[in-house]
Amino acid sequence: MINKITFDEYLDAKGLNCPLPILKTKVLLNKMQPKKILFVEATDPHSKVDFEAYCARTNHEIIKFDLIKDIYNFYIRRAEKPKKI
Repeated sequence: MINKITFDEYLDAKGLNCPLPILKTKVLLNKMQPKKILFVEATDPHSKVDFEAYCARTNHEIIKFDLIKDIYNFYIRRAEKPKKI
């Protein structure tokens, strides 16, 4: 059985290079309610490091990550009180 995560918002960041996936994610997370989940698909090979660093600095949480056929999939839970950066 596949463990599917339900999400509240979706961002297609495929084809975008740093820093665009993070900037678009930041804008969307800022509009979302606390604890809601954003699903992001990206193709930038640096996105895993970028998303991990961004979430560590802002208190958002990557609840699941996987890489399927060169697409980086991130499920990010919006922090209750995100740190501004």
